[in-house]
Amino acid sequence: MAVLNQLFIGASMGAVLLLIALGLTFTFGQMGVINMAHGEFLLVGAYTAYLLQNVVLALPVAFAVAGALGLVLERLLIRRFYGRPLDTLLLTFGVSLILQQLARDIFGAPNVGVTAPAWLTGGIGGFPYSRIFILVLALACVAAISLYLTRMKQGRRMRAVMQNRQLAAVSGVATERVDQLTFLIGSGLAGVAGVALTLIGPVGPSLGTYYIVDAFLIVVAGGLGQLRGAVIAAFVLGVLNSFVEFWTDASLAKVVVFAVIVAFLQLRPQGLFVLRSRALT
Repeated sequence: MAVLNQLFIGASMGAVLLLIALGLTFTFGQMGVINMAHGEFLLVGAYTAYLLQNVVLALPVAFAVAGALGLVLERLLIRRFYGRPLDTLLLTFGVSLILQQLARDIFGAPNVGVTAPAWLTGGIGGFPYSRIFILVLALACVAAISLYLTRMKQGRRMRAVMQNRQLAAVSGVATERVDQLTFLIGSGLAGVAGVALTLIGPVGPSLGTYYIVDAFLIVVAGGLGQLRGAVIAAFVLGVLNSFVEFWTDASLAKVVVFAVIVAFLQLRPQGLFVLRSRALT
């Protein structure tokens, strides 16, 4: 029973990490942008849930608010630094600090909580309804993104830009518009992840910094721009962290997971799956 319980905890944590990493999978994979402010889009979603005190209503609102903020960031700043990943890292790190301080000024430094709806309190067989909801939410987001990439025109354009930006551009694809939409979707998904995090614990200005490194590890280990790679990496990381933490402690678990991923990347530096390119050479 203990093993099953830890497996469930790990899967639910993996679902949260997947929600966080989904947006980075495409912005990093498509545009090469190292967005350190991605964690603060989580913060936007979490504080949206705090203001509304309604998890279901907060999901679409957080997607819209975080997506709009990401679009503004891309249009005003990031678009000027494409092709310069280290510059985008420094730029977005500065933006993340500004957003954290803004959160402190508006909401205060102490953590705040979100009241879960009555139908998410309790559990079944020792498994909390809140974590089951997060699992279902993550799988629903993956299904929606998969359908978007394979069935919708804009999704197919996104895949074309990821595979070969130059060829997509000369084929008539408006790559700048694709970048805008990708950043909006990626930031919006981070907002949704922020709402999910309010079902696990309190919300504070430093919330995003706790998860941003794990999110990048998932993106790199899964393979840049690879949805299935992100799914596998997120759940493996979540389950591994859960079992190691159960046997040791939280700090050592982080070290062990990080070491395992580094070792894996030594063997397979391109991640689980490699993005197929349409380049001629």
